[in-house]
Amino acid sequence: MKWNIEPQTQIDPVRVAARPMRSFEQARVAIVHYWFVSRRGGEKVVEAIAAMFPRADLFSLVVDPAAIPDSLRGRAIATSYLQKLPASHRYHRRLLPLYPFALEQFDLSGYDLVISSESGPAKGVLTSTRTCHICYCHSPMRYLWDFYHHYSASMGLVSRSFFNLASHYLRLWDAASAGRVDFFAANSRTVANRIRKVYRRAATVVYPPVNTDAGYLAQTVDDYYLVVSELVDYKRIDVAIAACNRLGRRLRIVGAGQQYTRLRKLAGPSIEFCGSLSDIDLREQYARCRALLFPGEEDFGIVPVEAMSFGRPVIAYGCGGAVETVKPFRPRAAHPENATGVFAGAQTTDAFTEAILEFEAVEHRFRPLFIRQQTNRFSQARFRENFGQFLTEKWQEFHDDRVDL
Repeated sequence: MKWNIEPQTQIDPVRVAARPMRSFEQARVAIVHYWFVSRRGGEKVVEAIAAMFPRADLFSLVVDPAAIPDSLRGRAIATSYLQKLPASHRYHRRLLPLYPFALEQFDLSGYDLVISSESGPAKGVLTSTRTCHICYCHSPMRYLWDFYHHYSASMGLVSRSFFNLASHYLRLWDAASAGRVDFFAANSRTVANRIRKVYRRAATVVYPPVNTDAGYLAQTVDDYYLVVSELVDYKRIDVAIAACNRLGRRLRIVGAGQQYTRLRKLAGPSIEFCGSLSDIDLREQYARCRALLFPGEEDFGIVPVEAMSFGRPVIAYGCGGAVETVKPFRPRAAHPENATGVFAGAQTTDAFTEAILEFEAVEHRFRPLFIRQQTNRFSQARFRENFGQFLTEKWQEFHDDRVDL
C-alpha cells in the first residue's frame, strides 16, 4: 500500500492574484491536522473529513509513518520542518514553543477552503483573504488553558520553569490566532462553551463521527466492568480501580500509557490489564461487559458512544461530553428503561462506588436495543450530513460577506 510524507514543496497550489469564486464542489481544499502520531478521536475526524474531500491536500506538523490511518495511505501529507528533527514524532509535545513558527510556514495561499482540525495549534496557519478558513475544534489546547496548572505541577523544577514561561506567550498566540478562523465548529457543547470563554467566538456544535455500525448485541453478558482508555493521569482510571477494589468487582482495563506502572500497583486481584487490543478483540470486550466505567472528564468522549453501540450501559462522571451522550438514570426521576447509564457526582472512589451499586440495583431493567438506538445521532453518516451542511452554509456566508475591491 502506497503512502507519502512530503515536504510542502511537493504540494504546489496554483497561486492567482484574483480569481472568481468557485462553487463549493470545485473548491481547492487543504486539511490541516496538528500531528499524526496515534489514531485517536481527532485522527478519526480527519479521516472522515478527508473522505468527503478525496482530492484535498493534507498538512501536519509532525507525522509518525506507522500511525498513518489506512484510509490516508496513498495521500501526500505535507509536513513542517519539525519533521526533520530526530524522533520528533515521539517528543512532539516538547516542541511546543516551535509550533507557531512552523505552522506559519505552510503556504496555503492557493486554496479556496482550509479546514483545520484543532486540539493542538492547527488553526494558527496563515490563509489568504480569499480563503475560507473553517476550524473543527476538539478543544482549545487543554495543556495551555484548562489543565495548565495540573501539567505544570507534574513537572520537575527546570521543566516547569520552561513550560510556564513558554505557555504564557503561547496563550497570547493561541488567542490571537483564533482571529484567523472564519468559522468554528465544536465537537460538543462543552467545547463550544470553552471556545466562547477562551477565544470569545461562537461555534456550531457538530458531533464527531463514531463507528456505531460496528456495534452489535451479544447473546450473553459476562461478569466484568470495562475501562477503555489511554493510561494517563487525567483519565482518572485510578478512581475506577479503587471502586472495583472496594466492591470486589471484576474490571478489565484496555489501553496502554505512562500511568501503567502506577495503576498496576493500585490494582487488586479482581483487576485485569488487557493492554492494547485489535478492533475485533475490543468489540468483543465491549459487547460482553456489564457496563463501561468512564471516570474521566472528556471534551466529547467517543468511548462511551462506542460502548453504547453494543447496547452496554455507561457509568460515567457526570461532567463534560458525557452529559451530551449518556442519558442518565436518576432514582425517583426516571426509569432505567429510558436511560443509557448512570452518573457519578464526583471523580472519587465513594461517588463511583455509589454509582456502581445504583446501577446494579436496576441493571436488569436497562434495554440494550434502546441503548444501541440512541447512538444513531453520532454515526459516521450523520457526521457527513451535519458537517457537510455546516460547510455549505459557511462557505456561502463567507462569500456573501466578502467585499472585493
